[in-house]
Amino acid sequence: MTTIINTKTQGDSNPKQPRIRLKSLDALRGFDMFWILGGEAIFAALLVLTSWGGFHWFNKQMHHSPWHGFTFYDLIFPLFIFLSGVALGLSPKRLDKLPMNERMARYQHAVKRLLLLLLLGVIYNHGWGGGAPMATGDIRYASVLGRIAFAWFFCALLVWHTSLRTQIISAAAILIAYGLLQLFPLITLDKSGAFSATGSINAAVDSLFLPGVTYQNAAVDPEGILSTIPAVVNGLIGVFVGHFIVKPHVKGEWYKVAIMSLLGLVLLIVGWLLSPIIPVNKTLWTSSFVLVTSGWSLLLLALFYAVIDAMKFSRWAFPFIVIGCNAIVIYLATSIVNWKYTAESLFGGVIKWFPLSAQSFIAVITLLLVQWLVLYWMYQRSIFIKV
Repeated sequence: MTTIINTKTQGDSNPKQPRIRLKSLDALRGFDMFWILGGEAIFAALLVLTSWGGFHWFNKQMHHSPWHGFTFYDLIFPLFIFLSGVALGLSPKRLDKLPMNERMARYQHAVKRLLLLLLLGVIYNHGWGGGAPMATGDIRYASVLGRIAFAWFFCALLVWHTSLRTQIISAAAILIAYGLLQLFPLITLDKSGAFSATGSINAAVDSLFLPGVTYQNAAVDPEGILSTIPAVVNGLIGVFVGHFIVKPHVKGEWYKVAIMSLLGLVLLIVGWLLSPIIPVNKTLWTSSFVLVTSGWSLLLLALFYAVIDAMKFSRWAFPFIVIGCNAIVIYLATSIVNWKYTAESLFGGVIKWFPLSAQSFIAVITLLLVQWLVLYWMYQRSIFIKV
């Protein structure tokens, strides 16, 4: 079940292995979630307010790519998976050498977390007052939370039972095998192309094995069966980074920043070099997409780590840290709570007081403010809801 942790009253159950918590990790997770809470509408509102054409480009970055290609908004989902992997890597623990009775608590938690996130994903899919249909065939089972659950689950199993070397080999093997499977699909719905919406092996597998309905009844679901497999690699790359951050280095924090930045650039270059053969595609979650998004994830973490953990300049990131400490809760709430109605109920008069050109911008700010104040109330009371 969902766990509510009050850090003022609950100690560490394992003092020998204290949980390592990076401010930069929470801040980047909060920065990631900020755009989902309504931040993506800021640039469209600024365009109306200022009429500056440059905001057209920024606004385009706040929408998913139609098919092949990459925008900033395509990064939000894989970045979250990457960060969950980093958290795993910061406190890695092998379980395979322990007696089974000592492992069971971890296994039970992992399975419960998997099942709970799958259920919450279905609830999110059918939010906004609609509710899940009674007919099981009309339910959309694939979800963002479901993919996060599977990616974390399989990353955790690898971390608990294999060496770092095996994990690296597994990540490479998944990317290569998945890329070959998409390049040379064994089954297809039609001959429109291996990386098309209906000709991909992803569409064929979803049509045959994915229960319920797909997103917008498309042939391929963006959180479908096959595309969940390479998402595990986003998490594993995060695990490797977590391992690296906690590993003692005589060269210090800036050495870690330099290595993370360099590896991020390498992943970006390799991903884009691969794109003429295997296009960067979020819906299909192609191997090149994994490399590009992992590259950007590394670069962003390196930036946040440099400013917050190396330079110790963290006050500016406090609003993001507040969001990052209860990220999944506020994500789920965006489907259950009508935040726009709440913000307009509280600040509607204030919004109308501003000139018409500024009202959309003020509306976005008040929408974000209402959600943030709820999270701040929880943060002040050290209420962190973990799944």
